[in-house]
Amino acid sequence: MTKIDYASSGVNIQKGDTASRAAYQNAKKTFIARKGKIGEPFSLEGGFSGALDFGDFLIVQNDDGVGTKSEISERLNKFDTIGEDLLCTVADDAICMGAEVISVTNTADVPIVNPEILDQMTASLARACLEQKVVIPGGEIAELGSAVNKIVWNATAVGIVKKDKFITGKNVKSGQKIVGLKGRVLRSNGISLARKICEVNFGENWHKAEWKDGVSWGEILLTPCKIFHRLLLDNVLGDFEGERKFSVDGIVHITGGGIPGNVPRILPTGLGAKFTNLHPPHPAIQDLQRLGNVDEEECYRTWHCGTAMLLFSDQAEEICRALNSVDEEVQAQIVGEVTNDGKIEVASGFSGKKLIF
Repeated sequence: MTKIDYASSGVNIQKGDTASRAAYQNAKKTFIARKGKIGEPFSLEGGFSGALDFGDFLIVQNDDGVGTKSEISERLNKFDTIGEDLLCTVADDAICMGAEVISVTNTADVPIVNPEILDQMTASLARACLEQKVVIPGGEIAELGSAVNKIVWNATAVGIVKKDKFITGKNVKSGQKIVGLKGRVLRSNGISLARKICEVNFGENWHKAEWKDGVSWGEILLTPCKIFHRLLLDNVLGDFEGERKFSVDGIVHITGGGIPGNVPRILPTGLGAKFTNLHPPHPAIQDLQRLGNVDEEECYRTWHCGTAMLLFSDQAEEICRALNSVDEEVQAQIVGEVTNDGKIEVASGFSGKKLIF
């Protein structure tokens, strides 16, 4: 059976990482523009959001989008959950810095304006924002004709965090336990690989093919992301004015690049992590791995494979109890610990074998 990987689905992670590094270096050239002024940037290599100095607090800002998940919405003509995915991409990046997201703006680029579809999309975003206590102060709908052939939906989040609660990962240390929070099927990344596997196995109308028990592949892959932002603010981190309830030295959102691509972003030089108790991949992801003959290493570089967020803490057990008492879905558990060997080691949820990155 031919192996399918992310590159064959049209996504080159290495080129993407190179482009991101170049973009950040160009962005850093602008930091001098606010030197000594209100809003002076914090230079934070590898962080999940940018931060600006406003005296006693920081403003955190980041952008992301739903990517090709919008194609699945279009195939199913179902747009009433994708707003959750959009908010998740930016809010759960901001929470990695300990920031409470205040507002989200969004831009929808479309081939042709369909008011009914855009109403469903923005209504779903509004519902998610209300649940997370976030406002939408503005947005933009751009009708681009042949310049795009699918909906492109992106957002910018603005959050705030007091300086003494800003989380950078600099205090993460060897031996520290890592709490994992269970994700659903996929975050808004790795969709292209999932889609490619389905196309190869089920043809052009793959989204209609049954996955299991009357649920189609399109429906299972459109499952909205679990948003952790407000859950962590209310039960672990405290909101802007609230007190920190438990000590947390690092938070990692498992999106593009998976565990091996995201965990090193917050680890001090020389440290690694060993994961021995990750949540198992969703059954649909296990099926995709088998159908696409995808290397397990590739799966963990592309998808969250069960564990969608990580917290590094000296109070890991207490955090697990606190989160599980208010939200059983997250199945908070200790999934590993920090090491001093600089490697990322994962006990695969597909076969149990040890993967080294």
